[in-house]
Amino acid sequence: MPSKKTLNAQNLEALGAEKLAELLLEVTTGNAAAKRRLRLALADALGPAEVAREVRKRLGEIARGRRFIEWSETRAMAADLESHRVTIVDKVGGSDPVTALDLTWRFLDLGNAVYARCDDSSGVIADVFRTACGDLGRLATAAGVEPVALADRTYDALCGNDYGLTDNLIPVLAPALGRKGLEHLKGRIVALSNTPVPRPADKDRVRIGWSSHTGAIYEDEMAERSRQGTVRYALQAIADAQGDVDAFIAQYDPKVRKVPQIAAEIAQRLIAADRADEALRLLDNANTSRTGWPSFDWDDARIAALEALDRPDDAQAARWTVFERSLSSTHLRDYLSRLPDFEDLEAEEKALDYAERVTGVHEALWFLVHWPALDRAARLVLARASDLDGNHYHILTPAADALAGKHPLAATLLLRAMIDFALGRARNSRYRHAARHLMDCAGLATRIEDFGAFETHVAYEARLRRDHGRKTSFWNAVESA
Repeated sequence: MPSKKTLNAQNLEALGAEKLAELLLEVTTGNAAAKRRLRLALADALGPAEVAREVRKRLGEIARGRRFIEWSETRAMAADLESHRVTIVDKVGGSDPVTALDLTWRFLDLGNAVYARCDDSSGVIADVFRTACGDLGRLATAAGVEPVALADRTYDALCGNDYGLTDNLIPVLAPALGRKGLEHLKGRIVALSNTPVPRPADKDRVRIGWSSHTGAIYEDEMAERSRQGTVRYALQAIADAQGDVDAFIAQYDPKVRKVPQIAAEIAQRLIAADRADEALRLLDNANTSRTGWPSFDWDDARIAALEALDRPDDAQAARWTVFERSLSSTHLRDYLSRLPDFEDLEAEEKALDYAERVTGVHEALWFLVHWPALDRAARLVLARASDLDGNHYHILTPAADALAGKHPLAATLLLRAMIDFALGRARNSRYRHAARHLMDCAGLATRIEDFGAFETHVAYEARLRRDHGRKTSFWNAVESA
């Protein structure tokens, strides 16, 4: 049986209302957030109108705030905002959606002011405002607001969306806007696109930056770019809401439509509109020269178009091509899942053989470890140990962990690669990790019967002491480990 001193609802109820009230007043002294929670609770007992009044008061206080909110304070601020967002939706919205909708608009109006005076690198405050944006859809539908008035309010919010906190506004409000509201909003956005930002005289222009490509960047130029971005986003979102693929496409310059990611965006909409042949032509006309980390948007859209055109063999060939180019396990699994029984096993072996032969040892290792095909991963490490780059610790560390159980020699070689890199490049920041890796090598050595062509652990550590004996910070880390 729980102690009567345990903090639970039953024991606290036994104290009685008077005692609890005294304790609440005592513990909330000096705690503004807790006091606000109590005031909301008291307002709730008096009904939704009083809750709305209390929330409106707090939103006004936040709007008038000027103090910068440090990173360490953002979670407390986010919690305060979230408690009032929930109060609006749950306490007011259930019985008075019209008032709740108005409060939510007021809540979102705070976004720019709050974001401008806070360090929200964690994104917790932005998440609260984006959630509130999602609340608008349900509240607007429940309130039965007039579509044109809602469109005008939406327009104002879009034009003031300085930090992207209401990017999802049109999809959220589309059901409540309906055809009439969407058309009215579209008309206002088109009018905005035809109204350029006024350019002051050259002597009055404010320079806010510099570009090596275009030279000076002025405030009016940035305002114009921002306006163009708002127009393009809004018209595309309206086109999506109206199911108008051509209106969506029209927002992109023909040259921009050749960018693979943009082509994929358009193609997915064409496919959904039963226009897969157009989608495929658009994708095949895109500039697919690739640099950097692979993005599969274009590939996935093309595969979807081929499937929609009833060309399964071509879709399978495309999946295999993606696998060969990037060792994408997702595309390989998708490829194998469409093969008849037994053929998938043969194809899997073919794919794993290819992965072992691929030029990039680190890409192959990542793939084989995560497939998983640990026997093959270990064989790859033993065969290509000299190609390992210890700077790829984000690949080598999890691979060593995965191989340590059944393949201690392969795991050891991965750890040694990271140790050699840290010491060879004198990366002091990695010495602590390298010391731990050396201790792990010592543990693994007890399970290695034959090092083959590789140094034993004793010989390896002796060489480290000979070549890097003066790196005292590393050896001190080894002693500590």
